Amino acid sequence: MQFKDYYQILGVDKSATQDDIKKAFRKLARKYHPDVSKEADAAHRMAEVNEANAVLSDPEKRSAYDTVGAQAWAAGARSGDDVRPPPGWNSGYTYGDTSGGAGFRQRAGGGDTGDFSEFFEQMFGRAHAGGGGAGRAHAGAGDHAQMRGEDRHARIELDLLDAYQGAERQISLRGARLDASGHLVPEDRTLQVGIPKGVKEGQLIRLAGQGGPGYNGGPAGDLLLEVQFRPDARWRVEGRDVTQRVRVSPWEASLGGGVHVVTPDGATVEVTVPAGSGSGRRLRLKGRGIPSASAPGDLYLELEIAVPGAITDAQKAAWAALRDAYPGFNPRSA
Repeated sequence: MQFKDYYQILGVDKSATQDDIKKAFRKLARKYHPDVSKEADAAHRMAEVNEANAVLSDPEKRSAYDTVGAQAWAAGARSGDDVRPPPGWNSGYTYGDTSGGAGFRQRAGGGDTGDFSEFFEQMFGRAHAGGGGAGRAHAGAGDHAQMRGEDRHARIELDLLDAYQGAERQISLRGARLDASGHLVPEDRTLQVGIPKGVKEGQLIRLAGQGGPGYNGGPAGDLLLEVQFRPDARWRVEGRDVTQRVRVSPWEASLGGGVHVVTPDGATVEVTVPAGSGSGRRLRLKGRGIPSASAPGDLYLELEIAVPGAITDAQKAAWAALRDAYPGFNPRSA
C-alpha cells in the first residue's frame, strides 16, 4: 500500500506539539482551501492536509501512526512509496470514533475533506455506526451539560479456532494522551474480553463503558473491537466459509478413497476423495465453516497432490514403471 507521511504533508517535525500541528494546519488550510486557492491541485492538497491533521491532532491516532510509521521511516519511505507492513501491524491500538465526530474529517473554513486514502482506511478502518466523537448531551445545554464519552475503536487479532469455539482473551490496548506540554505520552491498558462463538472477520465486539470518559458526569463511551484473523497458511476465510488445503498422495488422488482430515475446530473427519481428482479440486463439507445459529458457513477442502521423492532403487523403479505405463502422457498439454 502507499505510505502517507503525515508529518511531511503538514511540514512539521515528528516531535511537534499539538500547537505546532494546529498552526501548520491553519497555514496550509489558508493556502489550499478550494474556495480561495488558485493552486491547480488545491482540492487534492487540501484533502491530504485534512487527513494528516485528522491523525496527528488526535493523540491516540497519532500514537498508532507513529508506531506503524517507524518501520517505513527507517527504510527511508516518504509519502506515496509502497510499503509492506508486517502481519498484525494495526492491531491493539485504540483510536477515536471514525464516523465524523469532533476533530475528525475536519473542514477548513467550510470545505469538505472528501474521502480519506486507502492507507488511512487500512490503518483506522472505515466509518463505523455509533459513536459520537463529540459526545452526546444528556441534560440541558452549555458547559454543564452531561456528555457521553467518545466511542473508541481498536482491531483485535484472533485465531480461527476462537471463532469455532469462543474464547476468553486478555488483550493489551495501546493508546496515548497529551501531557501538560502537548507531547504524546503512552497510555496502555489490559482488558479481559469474551469472544463469542461464531464471530467472523470484520465483526465488531462492543465493550460497553470502555471507551472515552464522559463529560460532567456523563457515561463513558464504548470500545468497539474489530475482529481480524491471524494469517495462517492452513486456511483462507471468506465470510463464514473456510477453505483448507489437504495434501493427498498421487494414488489417493488417482484411485480415490477415504482420507482423514483434521478440521479447524480440531475434529477428525473421514472424507472420500473421488477417483481421478487433481490438484485444486474442492470438496465441500456443508455447515462445517464458522458456526452460526442461523446460517453456518461451509468448509472447503482444496486438494494438493504431494509427490514423494525417489530415493531408493525400488522407488526409482516404481516411478519408471509408472512412466512406462503412460506412454505419450504430457502433463503440460493435458
